[in-house]
Amino acid sequence: MRYLLNLIYFAVLVAVAPWLVYRAVRQGKYREGYAEKLVGKVPRRSSDRPCLWFHAVSVGEVNLLAPLIRRIEQQHPDWQCVVSTTTRTGMALARKKYPGLSVFYCPLDFSWATARAMRRVRPDVLVLAELELWPNLIAAAKRAGAKVAVINGRLSENSYAGYRRIRPLLARLLGRLDLVAAQDATYAERFLALGARRSSVQSTGSMKYDGAVTDRQNRETQRLRELAGFADNDIVVLAGSTQEPEEEAAVEVFRRLSPRWPRLRLVLVPRHPERFEAVARMLDASGIAWQRRTELSHEEASVGAKSSARVLLVDVVGELGAWWGTAHIAFVGGSLGRRGGQNMIEPAAYGAAVSFGPNTRNFRDIVSAMLRRDAAVVVADVDALARFVANCLEHPKEAAALGRRAQELVLEQLGATERTLSLLEHLVPDIAEPSRELAA
Repeated sequence: MRYLLNLIYFAVLVAVAPWLVYRAVRQGKYREGYAEKLVGKVPRRSSDRPCLWFHAVSVGEVNLLAPLIRRIEQQHPDWQCVVSTTTRTGMALARKKYPGLSVFYCPLDFSWATARAMRRVRPDVLVLAELELWPNLIAAAKRAGAKVAVINGRLSENSYAGYRRIRPLLARLLGRLDLVAAQDATYAERFLALGARRSSVQSTGSMKYDGAVTDRQNRETQRLRELAGFADNDIVVLAGSTQEPEEEAAVEVFRRLSPRWPRLRLVLVPRHPERFEAVARMLDASGIAWQRRTELSHEEASVGAKSSARVLLVDVVGELGAWWGTAHIAFVGGSLGRRGGQNMIEPAAYGAAVSFGPNTRNFRDIVSAMLRRDAAVVVADVDALARFVANCLEHPKEAAALGRRAQELVLEQLGATERTLSLLEHLVPDIAEPSRELAA
């Protein structure tokens, strides 16, 4: 099976090579990590401490792991954690978020790359965030004597329907998992229906709630608020994790409402860094005074420099979580187009009045919970977004109540990280096996 997979992967790689080269040249993507991705030359681990290899695909999963890794460092200082990721933005954030850990690109699912990576890392447990079921990676882990766990596991309705078509193949793979910590009972049943062993499947709740910060006075949010020069009477609308044309929609809403509301401020945080320049050009063309996050400094903020700019473009990676704490009114992007939405828990945790578009299939369970509690509003287009923001401005008590209900929902869901750690503790040996080969 591994050789057939290698052949399929190689054919796909050859087919997409022109597109990869184009993206590398034009957008700066896929320019690094080739040795790690293609031949598994990841950083070699020399310690014999118990090791957990966490794999997080991109930014969302990298953020998801933070509370769990923090708890491990507190409760199990003898354990060693390493983190792999797939995307350039995920790597940039992982290096920033986990400076004390070994961080590297996960090898592509070629058998030689995954086997070499396993020999170099020698993990006791391979921990896959949400759903990254790569057959050769999992097989290499099992051959190396490691346990394999999926944490914060999710199977959307669409993914489940697709996987059912290949259940005979998938059942063998799922049967090799030592732990599936699913976000809820529905996801757990889907894993079981596809072939996971009942003894390995547990429902723990979503770790995404645990990663959320609820205190607006946290140090990083306070720093950013001061950096942006936000006054106490400013009303901040933040459009985060946005994609085209959501930034234009937010700017149009600001254009309509700002004359009547002079203390209105707009913060734009595009999802992908390669779009920063496109959004900057759009803002230039809008004629609205704006500034970049990368142009801010504490010196400028302290003297009120560029205070006429009421629109801020956050053109850095990894700060969105703290910026949400500055927002009174929130629009969560990726939801007006086809992407399927982005994480709306962070603004909810801060008690912002939360809105998002109708296309939120990737967060269907969270959206359902928020709508049942009247803790968010769905906006279908720019006009609906304008009405939502205007209503929040005109009825601040209603907006505050909307945010309060969202925050209460998040607080009630906390605890998945502790439950997940408890399950992982059963997979980690007391003493790592020093006999494992230190091969190359």
